[in-house]
Amino acid sequence: MSKAALALRECISDRSARIGVVGMGYVGLPLAIEFAKAGYRVTGIDVDAKKIAGIRAGKSHIQDVPAADVLELVKKKRLMAQDTYRGCQHFDAILICVPTPLSKTKDPDISYIVAAVDQIGPQLRAGQLIVLESTTYPGTTEEVMRPRLEESGLKAGKDYFLAFSPERVDPGNTTYTTHNTPKVVGGTTRACTRMATHLYRQAIEKVHQVSSTQVAEMIKLLENTFRAVNIGMVNEIVLMCEKLGIDAWEVIDGAATKPFGFMRFYPGPGIGGHCIPLDPHYLSWKLKTLNYSARFIELASEINGQMPLEVVRRSAELLNGRKKSVNGSKIFMLGVTYKKDTGDVRESPALDVIRLLQERGAKISYHDPFTPRLSIDGTRSYKRSALSKANLSGADLVLVITDHSSYDYDQIVRDAPLILDTRNATRDVRRGRAKIRKL
Repeated sequence: MSKAALALRECISDRSARIGVVGMGYVGLPLAIEFAKAGYRVTGIDVDAKKIAGIRAGKSHIQDVPAADVLELVKKKRLMAQDTYRGCQHFDAILICVPTPLSKTKDPDISYIVAAVDQIGPQLRAGQLIVLESTTYPGTTEEVMRPRLEESGLKAGKDYFLAFSPERVDPGNTTYTTHNTPKVVGGTTRACTRMATHLYRQAIEKVHQVSSTQVAEMIKLLENTFRAVNIGMVNEIVLMCEKLGIDAWEVIDGAATKPFGFMRFYPGPGIGGHCIPLDPHYLSWKLKTLNYSARFIELASEINGQMPLEVVRRSAELLNGRKKSVNGSKIFMLGVTYKKDTGDVRESPALDVIRLLQERGAKISYHDPFTPRLSIDGTRSYKRSALSKANLSGADLVLVITDHSSYDYDQIVRDAPLILDTRNATRDVRRGRAKIRKL
């Protein structure tokens, strides 16, 4: 083991290592908190000055991170924050947790990764560990990051250490958190894998090593492609069951009684969030460069992408049954976040449903306990309406898009004249079922 490796391993072991976390979003802030709780001095880096000011003041902008934890760690000087990359040479480990969106053509946009590496690279010194956590296509760490970092003349595995460890954050999940969700680690060399594993084991309960960064990158894409494809399949089952006059939810519940060979997935108005709608396209794009068509991914994307339109079609049918058109109808939407009990609206199918209904002349209002204001395509904004008897009974149609736990579905069914329930949230309501239609 080199002198640089020995020194880094020692400072990780005795908690004297300084850690920088780039990106203070839903991945970076919880990760910084875990390492700070483990006894390290952690500095969060983000170009958003408001986030940095909030952290310095002991505030949390992430639902899953209690403000009390931030305040305590800031007071103990274990958690610091800055809005520049200045001083990166003083960190012993730098963990990169920046966004990786898709372009309008659904091509990977790794510009945030490149920007971070271009800031860190000139400050790279011997004995540092660099880990990428942002979801990306196989080959990014080795083919994009490594050449840029090694313009310094330092070599991975010998002078510094480079690895990929995919984030596995599930917003709103109180059972599996950053601390107890197993961490996958793959380095550009064996020495890099060992060093990154040693670091993560100080703050994360379980770490699983793999043979390369490409394998680690692929693992993340498999996890979310698996979910996207199965959600696409069950969404198509919904379309099939409608043709057959069968309750798809009853079919799924019945199949789920089998104790082996079946995994329960539920249909819905579409998919949203930071992973499932985006990550499979990273894999599809990479395969296209190798002259291979990822057919399951493309088909699942097509089916999942049409579900908001299916919601609008069924809404129109229900209104027609009451001798009303979508144009001019009052539609009250319940839940606009992509997932229950979270405040995240990224890629939420609710945005597409609202836009499609809006184009057809519907009068839209909404309630969501986590979202006081909502912007659609930057052209129109909505303010949350009260979840009141007047708003429910005054609507021509109530759309349940996100099944938040705080909703009183007995009250909703009692007060609403007509309901389209895309999440089967009203399954346990006994009275008034005649006015409920499920997706």
